[in-house]
Amino acid sequence: MGEKKAEVPVGKELVRMTGIMKEFPGVKALDNVKLDLYAGEVLALLGENGAGKSTLMKILSGVYQRDDGEIILFGNKIGEWDANKAKNAGVSIIHQELNMCTHLSVAENIFLGRELIKNGRLDNERMNQETKEILHKLNIDIDPREQVSELAVSKQQMVEIAKAVSANCKVLILDEPTSSLTANEVESLFRIMNELKAQGVALVYISHKMDEIKVIADEVTIMRDGHYIGKWDVANMTKEEIIAKMVGR
Repeated sequence: MGEKKAEVPVGKELVRMTGIMKEFPGVKALDNVKLDLYAGEVLALLGENGAGKSTLMKILSGVYQRDDGEIILFGNKIGEWDANKAKNAGVSIIHQELNMCTHLSVAENIFLGRELIKNGRLDNERMNQETKEILHKLNIDIDPREQVSELAVSKQQMVEIAKAVSANCKVLILDEPTSSLTANEVESLFRIMNELKAQGVALVYISHKMDEIKVIADEVTIMRDGHYIGKWDVANMTKEEIIAKMVGR
């Protein structure tokens, strides 16, 4: 895996969001927020509850529409934007509540909505084989034929990440991904994140767990009350400094 060439040159700017505004009735959720993302980096997006992190990421992934502001994705300015367009462009989000069809197999989940057909029937053999290759590429040890309901939450999450990778994702957003994982499972998740980094994927990591951020993130963008506060190298920040910027005192 170590010698795998990055599919996107590491360090290339993939996303630039500027002047992003979003209002919900009675609430200014985002006020002139910016964010930039680079290939092969993990950006921790931090802030207290209600800071606007998830709203910003839902705008990037097409779940919400922005009221104002500009998004430049892979060098192109984005106009109308929705979840399908985002996914097709290579932007995937893994929500805290996993979005799996638990009654289907791992391979069926990975190919959901873009099933492989042969002679008018589902080509399960090829879907299983391609799923096996994707899982192998990420060093994930799961049988493609296993039913998702039989898997632990951490393994279901790995399947979701594999699904994003199979759809050629270039930007992967992880919203509180470790909230229900054990220490060993977190280690597995970080290993997969590092594999994706090496392939030139840009990862956004939303978490409240400072110890994890020091381990996995390269940079940290901090938001407070719907505003952008700043961006720093994680290596140059103590946990105490990060928390002080989040709470603003």
